[in-house]
Amino acid sequence: MSPATMNTAFANPFDLTGKVAMVTGSRAGLGQAIAVALSQAGACIVGVDRGPADETRAAIEAQGGIFLPVTADLATTAGLPAIVQAALDRFGALDILVNNAGIIRRADALDFTEEDWDAVVDVNLKSAFFLAQAAARVMLAGGRGGKIINIASMLSFQGGIRVASYTSAKSGLMGLTKLLACEWAAKGINVNAIAPGYMATNNTAPLRADAERNAQILARIPAGRWGAPADLGGAAIFLASEASAYVHGITIPVDGGWLAR
Repeated sequence: MSPATMNTAFANPFDLTGKVAMVTGSRAGLGQAIAVALSQAGACIVGVDRGPADETRAAIEAQGGIFLPVTADLATTAGLPAIVQAALDRFGALDILVNNAGIIRRADALDFTEEDWDAVVDVNLKSAFFLAQAAARVMLAGGRGGKIINIASMLSFQGGIRVASYTSAKSGLMGLTKLLACEWAAKGINVNAIAPGYMATNNTAPLRADAERNAQILARIPAGRWGAPADLGGAAIFLASEASAYVHGITIPVDGGWLAR
């Protein structure tokens, strides 16, 4: 390969121009930051949310991007085919899926209810699998392959406290990422995950409001700060792009060094 050819082939392996990316839970927090980052890299964004994602849409359109809002409740799998169809109706393809939507319930394990268990597992794990399944079918039928990115957690690696269903779901999501990679890598679909560290989002508001727990967490983070949602953008672009063409089944921690300590 000549230098000129090499320069053309590898001009920008992170470029997502012409790609269609679906991001669940895009209206705030981590999902919003990921959607904006993928848009900056050139992708058209399909945002899947329970309610309006006006702020995300405005941010994406302000930078010249395209945002398609899709309203859906991921507590049930019933609407998943319609979510994927909405992307196909508008763009004719689906290249990237980011399974970001998630909820959390807190209680001591001795007091944890079946309702709180089912609510979290249904959104964070069950719907993530069946949406990945629906997306993969479209990716394979289109002959373009694709990228699936699951948003895992530090609690995919560790136990945590008072979040039994969340820890179980996020641990399961990391295992599911490996399983799907084993089945789909040879079919042209990369399945990987990102494990955010302690991020300043609505989910962590109770921890940051607890002075003692906040201090304990900060003392453990080598970077010395809570993460910002925008910190996930680079990892998301990497896993969504051709730069990660030979990366399958991994979970990338974006944690300020938390797991290193």
